[in-house]
Amino acid sequence: MKVNVWNTILQLSKERGVEPRIIIQAIEESLRVASARFFIHGEDIQVLFRPERGELRVYVSKKAVLHPKNPARELSLEEARGIRPGANPGDEVEVDLPADTLGRISAQAAKQVIFQKVRDAEQEKIYGQFAPRLGEIITGVVRRFENTVIILEVNKTDIVFPLREKLFNEEFQRGDSVKAVIVQVLRGFRGPQIIVSRANAQFLAKLLELEIPEIANGTIEIRDIVRQPGERAKVAVESKERDIDPIGACIGVKGNRILAVSKELAGEKIDIIEWNPSPILYAKAALSPAKVENVLIQDTADKVLLASVSGDQLSLAIGKKGINVKLASRLVGWKISIQEEQRT
Repeated sequence: MKVNVWNTILQLSKERGVEPRIIIQAIEESLRVASARFFIHGEDIQVLFRPERGELRVYVSKKAVLHPKNPARELSLEEARGIRPGANPGDEVEVDLPADTLGRISAQAAKQVIFQKVRDAEQEKIYGQFAPRLGEIITGVVRRFENTVIILEVNKTDIVFPLREKLFNEEFQRGDSVKAVIVQVLRGFRGPQIIVSRANAQFLAKLLELEIPEIANGTIEIRDIVRQPGERAKVAVESKERDIDPIGACIGVKGNRILAVSKELAGEKIDIIEWNPSPILYAKAALSPAKVENVLIQDTADKVLLASVSGDQLSLAIGKKGINVKLASRLVGWKISIQEEQRT
């Protein structure tokens, strides 16, 4: 049977970004499924499909026997000779799906299989595109809102931006451009799901890497990040070279580097702290911007530190709603208690 679908396949391939061989395989599979309504005995259905030549053939191979017992593999000698005159017992005879039947078999069923196969290939392509980009920053456009998520579009692909992953003081409208980091790429029942975040610590790390060359080239290492997204973050850094000040390099001239990052985070305050293996010295730095008079180990087993600050630094050390001391405790890995320094 002659068919002329090669141009259609090429067009579909171009539109969907799927290799022509994937579409051809999908069509072959759809024909096997639809042909099973004609070959009803579980025959091994063969599909010969050469779209570039305009050729299509669907057939099964059966053995000619005098008394057939297995209709999936055998046919009577009389039936065999009706197909191929001169056939003898034991000959393999190819039984073609009649042309009129081939033209009538469930087009809808075939179409569903084709589109499912193409969709599967598209989804696998999407997964292959985004899985290696885990941890990268991407920029998407807000397309719609669905319950607890915002759907962004990136290169004609839907990206999931959960509301819990945005900064608390951010509002978005359809058409807005959103920058976020890829935190998960999942294979799901309905296809791959790419999830992004602006609240994740990794987003801040990537922004710093983009803004600060010394972090990008590895001269300065980010040891840890803790955040109260949209309000305050503390970033512990360490310089791999003695002559480079990690705090100064991260802040930049007149604070230009860190201000650029803070602006992207809707004004989130970012404290840059030099990492220190000593919990006492680390805690003293982590309570920035407060000036700490002294830090003592109060309980080694439970990892509790006691920091003393002057009266005018007390509220700064604790921070609004206790955020500053909470973030410092998370950064150091010790619980930090604050007390006012008693002057004598």
